[in-house]
Amino acid sequence: MPDASESFLAGLARHGGRPALRGESGEIAFDRLPEAVAACRGVLESVAARRVALALDNGLQWALWDLALLADGRVCVPLPGFFSPAQQAHVLDSAGVDTLIVDPVAASASAAVFPGFVPVAPGILRRVPAQVPALPTGTVKITYTSGTTGQPKGVCLSAAAQLAVARSVAQIGEGCAVERHLGVLPLATLLENIAGLYAGLMAGACVELLPMRTIGFSGGGGFDPARFLQTLHARRPHSLILLPQMLLALVGATEQGHAPPAGLRFVAVGGGQVSARLLQRAEALGLPVYEGYGLSECASVVCLNTPAARRVGTVGRPLPHAALRIADDGEVQVRGAHMLGYLGEAPLADQLVAGEWLGTGDLGHFDDGFLVLHGRRKHQFITAYGRNVNPEWVEAELVQQGPIAQAWVHGEALAENLAVLVPRRADCSDAELDAAVAAANAGLPDYARVGRWLRAEAPFTPANGFLTANGRLRRAALAAHYLPRSGADSAASCATFTSFSDEIDT
Repeated sequence: MPDASESFLAGLARHGGRPALRGESGEIAFDRLPEAVAACRGVLESVAARRVALALDNGLQWALWDLALLADGRVCVPLPGFFSPAQQAHVLDSAGVDTLIVDPVAASASAAVFPGFVPVAPGILRRVPAQVPALPTGTVKITYTSGTTGQPKGVCLSAAAQLAVARSVAQIGEGCAVERHLGVLPLATLLENIAGLYAGLMAGACVELLPMRTIGFSGGGGFDPARFLQTLHARRPHSLILLPQMLLALVGATEQGHAPPAGLRFVAVGGGQVSARLLQRAEALGLPVYEGYGLSECASVVCLNTPAARRVGTVGRPLPHAALRIADDGEVQVRGAHMLGYLGEAPLADQLVAGEWLGTGDLGHFDDGFLVLHGRRKHQFITAYGRNVNPEWVEAELVQQGPIAQAWVHGEALAENLAVLVPRRADCSDAELDAAVAAANAGLPDYARVGRWLRAEAPFTPANGFLTANGRLRRAALAAHYLPRSGADSAASCATFTSFSDEIDT
């Protein structure tokens, strides 16, 4: 058993008979967790599993199988339910998965969905993969990012890197006396897996895991704010990890007079650009919201605001396991917990894994030790007047406005920036959208303001190709579709397609 995993699992015993995991099917205490994990390890050994994909909804079984794989040092490949069938097939084939764990009730149907796999035990499907690619030494998890133009990309992680991040986050949870964490993001996302499940258990909290439909999610882009808020009130968690759109739903409901969920002590928000105005609104309502920053290549969280060190408009200071610096070109570089390499590519050099600097592709600067992000370097555009603008910043301000649900901003070589807007209501008038744009512009410098806007023909979704499976804008596809309709200069449009040609969301 790997040293990092052994230390982690052994350390959980100190929490005794307190509840560790809770789901729809029951509850498991910390002192019974080793027995439950051992049962899963026995099954894995009996079927000679080596590379195992988890095709499960959030729940006790997801957590137990993941912990069993971590304990054994077998390779875990979380299979996001929000990926398309083609993307899921790519994950299984590119990782050389030989074992697939599914809901036992749906095992027969799963065998039809995943060709080549055959049932060998309840909820366990096996196959002989066509190819088994080499992995960097020490790989125990392959997490896939959603490609914005291509197939998902596998990031190879060690147990030590994952648990170093979890340890940093757990210290914050302990300091906030978090006793109940509700997982509201899919466990197949690294953020909830490490900062929610692992960190929660380390801190001695009860981690509650409910099916995503109970949280309010359906598919890759459907989110029901009312269901989400209902679940928060029913479960009364102390801590949550939210995406910006989920925080917006919580803040909006509270501003409209709905009582905020009782008991919240620490709400982390990340996974996308968060408007400083939204954080200020949350603060005015007394919501304990703290913005953070991380990436799969660094095993999730790198920086996080905390009750002891918080500055709105920043993503916080580096956590104990990480060190950051800003390169000469403004790129954020990280040292500490790193990936071992990308699947299918050469492993990172030993010296990089051991402590050299890793470029993140994000731009930023420090403000008294707090990291301020400007956006992705590859998304930045240069206006006709030579000003650099990161569209995520402007988009975050636009969706702060009540009438605007989604926004895409473009300005490469243009005299005025263009926005394509998805209204929050079907009956939203052009006048309302125009007023919303004016309100957002009032808080932006002149070079970043939206000069023209178009109403989107339909919401941006994975189905129409304008969002990735986990909700990131596919900028190249949006540019190809909407720039010709906007009357933008064709030369600028062609230049844009070139700049986005290798875009991958990490």
